[in-house]
Amino acid sequence: MLAGTVALDVQILKSERDRLKEVLREIETETRRVEADLKSFRQREIQTKREIEALTVLIDLSEGRETKKENDT
Repeated sequence: MLAGTVALDVQILKSERDRLKEVLREIETETRRVEADLKSFRQREIQTKREIEALTVLIDLSEGRETKKENDT
């Protein structure tokens, strides 16, 4: 009778292990999705910083020309 109880306990443990393996697969899938989203956000961040820098350079060049024109008059 004790052997039957132990077998049942092993089956419960195996079932729980299989359930946890499935949960782990779902977590790993979600992790990959989140990492892909993060990479996309980082690329957008870098692109935005480059655009800001380019506009800053254009502003500086424009202001430099305006200052030069004012000094020439």
